[in-house]
Amino acid sequence: MEDDLLDEFDRLIARKGYETRSEALRDMARTALAEEVLADEAAEAVATVSLVYNHHVPNLTSKLTEVQHRALDLIASTLHVHLDEHQCLEVLVVRGPFGRVRELADSLISVKGVKYGKFVTTTGTLQRKKRGEGARRSGSLDKHGVLADHKHH
Repeated sequence: MEDDLLDEFDRLIARKGYETRSEALRDMARTALAEEVLADEAAEAVATVSLVYNHHVPNLTSKLTEVQHRALDLIASTLHVHLDEHQCLEVLVVRGPFGRVRELADSLISVKGVKYGKFVTTTGTLQRKKRGEGARRSGSLDKHGVLADHKHH
């Protein structure tokens, strides 16, 4: 790698708090692999949809609710925060086939009256395989896409 590119990379990883280049490269590899998985419209995706809107806009909340009701199978959770007497922040955690999740996000963000919308894919189900073998990790995935033997402490 050229020295100037390596220096720039070192500044980036220091700013982000990585202790080693190896840690940063692992994260970059995971991100690239997740993006590759999500190139498939049917791939399992977990994402957030964030919306900021003025709840006084006529029919806006009912339109947003209507869109959400058509996708109840994709919505895992919602959070509604009153930012001030006019502005609301709504965050949806969604999960399902990437194509449908993206369509839901686009449908919500494009509703007239939404001031700000952001769709962030946080993960996709990524099952790596060894050459000619089954899943790399042992165990099966639960309904949350987590290894069944995974424990939260």
